[in-house]
Amino acid sequence: MRVLLMCSFLLCVLCVSALTFSSVLFVTPVLPKAPEPSRSYLGFDRNVYPGDTALPVLQKTFAFASYWLSPPPGEKLNTWKGKRELLVSHGFGFLVLYAGRDSSELKAETDAKEKGSQDAKASAAAAREEGFAPGTIIFLDVEEGGRLSPAYHEYLGVWSEELKRAGFLAGVYCSGIPVKEEAAVTVTTAEGIRKHGPLHEMVIWAFNDVCPPSPGCGFPRNPPAPSASGISYAAVWQFAQSPRRKERTALCQSKYAPDGNCYAPGDTAHKWFLDVNTATSADPSGAGK
Repeated sequence: MRVLLMCSFLLCVLCVSALTFSSVLFVTPVLPKAPEPSRSYLGFDRNVYPGDTALPVLQKTFAFASYWLSPPPGEKLNTWKGKRELLVSHGFGFLVLYAGRDSSELKAETDAKEKGSQDAKASAAAAREEGFAPGTIIFLDVEEGGRLSPAYHEYLGVWSEELKRAGFLAGVYCSGIPVKEEAAVTVTTAEGIRKHGPLHEMVIWAFNDVCPPSPGCGFPRNPPAPSASGISYAAVWQFAQSPRRKERTALCQSKYAPDGNCYAPGDTAHKWFLDVNTATSADPSGAGK
């Protein structure tokens, strides 16, 4: 009897062990979620506000718009002033801009520092007046290409630090186009800014409308990443400008309008010529709040 009981006990143990082993063997593993693929977003910028009636048309193509805090280069007035809430109501994110100085205004480093501080305070005050929250990235518009002077780098450094003290973040709109200084020396403005001391913290909005890498005046559903501009760390890439530069855009796949400008697909009457951008965020300045 004991032998029978012992055999029964051992049989039960073996059955339980087999079941346990079987359950371990056939448990469905929980796999980690694959990272979501990164995407890019289209945006437009222009010096002159396109008008309230343009927004529903442009919103069909673009996720974000430029927004000037100062008169743009060549303009005496800022026509974007007071339009933030309306743009937000149409779902736009922002590229917030402030006009930078011309290098001819920054001859001495002491003067450059003073003007950098002045411009930072003015841009922060304008951002608050327009309702932009602390932490918004304000892009300083630098129109000059090639190598910037030591005084200009002083100006950028002071502007960046003073802006941070005011509660905002610093970005810079600048050229991502290589410029040949000598036979063996090529300079890119964005690279010079990135490598110059603490300025590596500035967010880069690079313009490069040379085809290639630019696709030309196009509005792809899946825009190219800003890194395709040739500036690997760029957060924003302006790849089309109005009017086009013929020497840069002759090989563009997507063509400009006959007048040389770029227009949104919905703008069949060609009312609002614009520049086209791609960014890693639908709100590159983090300002749509």
